[in-house]
Amino acid sequence: MELKLILQIVGVILGLLYLWLEYRANIYLWLVSIVMPMVHGVLYYQSGLYADMAMDIYYMLAAVYGWWVWRYGAARRKEEGREIPIVKTPGRMYLPLVVICGAVYALLAWVLIRFTDSTVPYVDAFTTALSVIGTWMLAHKYVEQWLVWVVVDVVTVGLYFYKDLPLTAGLYAVYSVIAVFGYFRWLRMMKEQHGTIAITD
Repeated sequence: MELKLILQIVGVILGLLYLWLEYRANIYLWLVSIVMPMVHGVLYYQSGLYADMAMDIYYMLAAVYGWWVWRYGAARRKEEGREIPIVKTPGRMYLPLVVICGAVYALLAWVLIRFTDSTVPYVDAFTTALSVIGTWMLAHKYVEQWLVWVVVDVVTVGLYFYKDLPLTAGLYAVYSVIAVFGYFRWLRMMKEQHGTIAITD
């Protein structure tokens, strides 16, 4: 069995485990998120998806940050008897997030075109830039992070089929569907935590 196929199978297994934990808003998703990028990083390098490969370094660092935020938040709220809450993204955050996403996209596209042999620099940069934003939003338990992942996952399905990674493309097709259900599940969980839909300042 060739290495690319083995990496895809392992990546699918880890990805499904990660998705199940994220769906349940379980803190252990961050531990899986430390291991999974190592597998995907090798796979993306072999496939010439350099922005995605670089993104895996960010994912590992973000996983450590996400674990700390969720763990610290839970400890901070221990006396109140509740976990760090799921909330709506503050309105004041949208413009900075759009600006940061645009800047990351422009930088990645330039690097891919200038310094690599990537055949899909614009799409690769687009999904990577959105993933940076989505992961940060997940770390803060913003419910709209699921909507970001819907866009990332749908685009990635086509990208990975194009790059001859059918198993990984299939995984992201599952991600696309689960992300929709995850959004509505988190909305319900948010209502249960707050008694109504929470909107932060």
